[in-house]
Amino acid sequence: MATHDDSLTMVLVTRKDLKLSKGKLAAQCSHAAVECALKANRESPKTLASWKENGARKIVVEAPNLDALKRLFGDAQAEGIVCYMVRDAGHTEIPAGTVTVVGLGPGSRDSIDSLTGSFSLV
Repeated sequence: MATHDDSLTMVLVTRKDLKLSKGKLAAQCSHAAVECALKANRESPKTLASWKENGARKIVVEAPNLDALKRLFGDAQAEGIVCYMVRDAGHTEIPAGTVTVVGLGPGSRDSIDSLTGSFSLV
């Protein structure tokens, strides 16, 4: 009997203060999701495979500002969570190098939610 495993997640954390267009926000979240998946493929392929087989759960939340995003990224790194910080290339809406999104996971839903649970859903 197959069971649905929702113990794995990916959370994409955006910056509320940037006021990106919907299209730009979607593109930045996509960058984070792809990079996190590629990193997970290198570092934890079994986790990536299980996450994909069980629906590839993704949640998008917003941090209030850059400082909160940088703290989150540091905390995730310290806990050994797969993570990636997106810095924009600067071709459209914002200056080059602007940090837009931090992707966390795929990884343990409990460990990721403990870092992101206070942020609002987008």
